Amino acid sequence: MNTQPLEYAGFWTRTGAALIDGILLLLITLPLLISIYGWEYLETEDLVLGPADFLISWVLPAFATVLFWLYKKATPGKMAVAAQVVDAQTGATVTVGQAMLRYLGYFIAMLPLGLGIFWIGFDRRKQGWHDKIAGTVVVKRTNTRPEPVRFN
Repeated sequence: MNTQPLEYAGFWTRTGAALIDGILLLLITLPLLISIYGWEYLETEDLVLGPADFLISWVLPAFATVLFWLYKKATPGKMAVAAQVVDAQTGATVTVGQAMLRYLGYFIAMLPLGLGIFWIGFDRRKQGWHDKIAGTVVVKRTNTRPEPVRFN
């Protein structure tokens, strides 16, 4: 068992994780959507083009994200930055209800110009609104950086 102390993952760490997740999601969904709807898919202003678009763009990401939180405590992006999503009170794996609330909470956090996401940078526990809604925190092990510079 690793007893290394934890710290809250901050705004920039989580932003990096989100960028990684976004790129991976595009690499998976975009080829599927283009193969179904053609290159016109990139030019449309419609929110949803059809049932396949809804499933690939909305249902698949939600389902995958919730499963990653439940079984790995992290999406691939959070794994890359050594962060985990856990229950804010116990540090245990989130429940199904917490995972679903957290995912839906992203939409609430994004509504007022992303204020609920930027909140991470100012909150004492580095919680965004989606974390507060679901009762979760994002943590990482302390001292995960490279060896500090030492001179004789």
